Amino acid sequence: MSQTVDRALSILPLLAEGPADLGQVADRLGVHKSTALRLLRTLHEHGLVYRQSDQRYRLGARLFALAQEAMENLDVREIAHPHLVRLNETCGHTVHLAVYEENEVLYIDKVESRYPVRMYSRIGKPVAITVAAVAKLLLADLPEHERRAVAEKLDYPSYTARSTPNASAFLRELEKVREQGWATDLGGHEESINCVAAPIRGADGRVVAAMSVSAPNVVVTADELLTLLPLVRRTADAISGEYSGRTPVKGTA
Repeated sequence: MSQTVDRALSILPLLAEGPADLGQVADRLGVHKSTALRLLRTLHEHGLVYRQSDQRYRLGARLFALAQEAMENLDVREIAHPHLVRLNETCGHTVHLAVYEENEVLYIDKVESRYPVRMYSRIGKPVAITVAAVAKLLLADLPEHERRAVAEKLDYPSYTARSTPNASAFLRELEKVREQGWATDLGGHEESINCVAAPIRGADGRVVAAMSVSAPNVVVTADELLTLLPLVRRTADAISGEYSGRTPVKGTA
């Protein structure tokens, strides 16, 4: 039975390359045409493949509907949280998870620092969008015309001397973040707080969330915090892999 299931599932990536006839399917699976036909009929009955008028098979609409439903029900916070906790246990600093919704960047998860000096950020609270590292990652992923439109509508408060001063500077920073694949806030919101962040991507490669590690200068310097960037990026990649389905959840078959 497991071999049958394996063969049936192997048909789907083949048809993702384009329509194929019975002979091509049989050859790819290394089975007789009668076996391939039985598998195709079963997949057809479930709407996962469709037989065209030229007798070739393609992926069925039901498969796309299932994929869309699965994507809509994915909870990036639920997937990310165990990874954020492990990162916090390793480095000891505050870890945030943020998303971009309705022209705001919001924290949707937070794991507190183990140190006495803590940040005042709260889950559900918008971030300082012009300086926050997570905001830079989320906005940098937008198409260029959207990035420009957002940047031109924003106010640019002078939180500190390192705050982003205007739309032109913000767009340059977003372009830099887009190219390097990570972001920082080194005293841009609060003089004493530094932050490094990395993107979480979906199956299509787009940024769906951003995570960060933040710490005050009294705990670690900015240079010391930047040494954690490889760890932050590995954590973000692990979350991305699980969220997009590229890597299996540990403990599952």
